[in-house]
Amino acid sequence: MKYTIALVFAALFAVVLAAPAPDADAQILRLESDVRPEGYNFALETSDGKKHQEEGELKNVGTEQEAIVVRGSYSFVADDGQTYTVNYIADENGFQPEGAHLPNVPIGN
Repeated sequence: MKYTIALVFAALFAVVLAAPAPDADAQILRLESDVRPEGYNFALETSDGKKHQEEGELKNVGTEQEAIVVRGSYSFVADDGQTYTVNYIADENGFQPEGAHLPNVPIGN
């Protein structure tokens, strides 16, 4: 299970770093990470105003319902000069983002 968490973290981290940056000269101002047997967390901040923090943890460890729950947020400065923030959770119910600029559409049961 340790390797699964490490692999998930590495994949997410690679996506963050591989994303195209509008400001090719942006510098990493802060990068923190911690990978544990049953979870992880990281925080990233760049000089162009981007921020991303996330934590993941296993729930129902050792059962057939074992799953990883991920909570986090990211923000960026858009072309209009405004900072947009998205808070999210990803779990057995899927990816659930929230943000003032996102539509609030209820999901039917």
